[in-house]
Amino acid sequence: MLHHRVIAAMALACTALAAPSWSAEPIKLGFSAELTGELALNGKQELVALQIWQQDINAKGGLLGRQVQLRYFDDQSNPALVPGIYAKLLDIDHVDLLFAQGTNISTPAMPSVIEHNMVLMDSFAIAVNERFHYPRFFQIMPYGPNGKDSISHGFFDAAMTMQPKPASVALVGADAEFSRAVLEGARANAQRVGLKLVYDRTYPPATIDYTPIIRAIKAAAPDIVYVGSYPADTAGVLRALDEVGLVPRMFGGGMVGLQAGEIKERFGEQLNGIVGYELFVHEPTMSFPGIDAFLATYQARAVAAAVDPLGYYIPPFTYAAAEILAQAVQAVGSLDQDKIAQQIHQATFHTIVGDVKFGPEGEWATARILTIQYRGIHGHDLQQFTRPGIQVILDPPQFKSGSLEYPFSEFRH
Repeated sequence: MLHHRVIAAMALACTALAAPSWSAEPIKLGFSAELTGELALNGKQELVALQIWQQDINAKGGLLGRQVQLRYFDDQSNPALVPGIYAKLLDIDHVDLLFAQGTNISTPAMPSVIEHNMVLMDSFAIAVNERFHYPRFFQIMPYGPNGKDSISHGFFDAAMTMQPKPASVALVGADAEFSRAVLEGARANAQRVGLKLVYDRTYPPATIDYTPIIRAIKAAAPDIVYVGSYPADTAGVLRALDEVGLVPRMFGGGMVGLQAGEIKERFGEQLNGIVGYELFVHEPTMSFPGIDAFLATYQARAVAAAVDPLGYYIPPFTYAAAEILAQAVQAVGSLDQDKIAQQIHQATFHTIVGDVKFGPEGEWATARILTIQYRGIHGHDLQQFTRPGIQVILDPPQFKSGSLEYPFSEFRH
């Protein structure tokens, strides 16, 4: 029996508006959505992006001549509710295509997906398929084949351009699944470039006061500091950073939340000098067909939907994931899951985030995480983050728009 909270959540299920002119049964895309709880910031963005894609694809005639509908339930950001939701989507609603979002949500969905031999298009989940090795799993976030170290790879490469080269590093992050994975990768990259670990600890996810942590890092006197954090942690670390006066030669890391317009706006010029990661920024090296039109549509809906006003992080890649599913279905001419999976494995897909090619485990064949540095921010105007030169790309080389500026102390006032 489904948990009573799942049953309550099912009342929130939504489908597209009826289109009487469609002659065949609709194609249903099913997924678990984080519409409430701690991951709602991400889940709501994903939903808006999928609704835009649904509108666009139906305006072009749908898939295989059939209307596309979205079928989703609120999982309340609770992984325990996810298995029941996917069981209902597959066994009762008989959805045709599947979507998932996030490491914590995707992992508990996998047993049901595998049991039903369905293709799963995932988003923003790190190293999920390292455990399952499922051939019908695909992940739109560009971690590449070595997901755990791709977020920090460019950070450490940029650090080693400093003169003199740094000798030591402090690693810190939340004791939670994503942060642990990010820190594991940072550890490997620190070793790769020959840096000494002078601080390497995690903190409980419920931490409120980050001042003692930052003081301990300051006492260790590292040349660079790498942080693996979630949005609430990121804000707490940034507040403690200036309070304690920690000014290593380089600071930043896998700090989730810096990508969000709300945090960019709140901290404004306090972000100057920080080196973080992004998936898309408005630099001249990242001009992809269709991206600006999509962002204009998304941003026009953002306020009413109470979602991130910029939408650079989750929405474009969610839309691109749906584009890939649609292109694969159209290419094989059916909803045959095996044929769809084979097509996704073999083809290169043209999307609003550029060309995407998948490797054997369903991750991008080549990683494309952007390492960026915040520079030239004045005040708290959000619009400045839409301009080139504010989020300068340091890595990867094919998208590089500037070089690391250091030391970090030069950016603090």
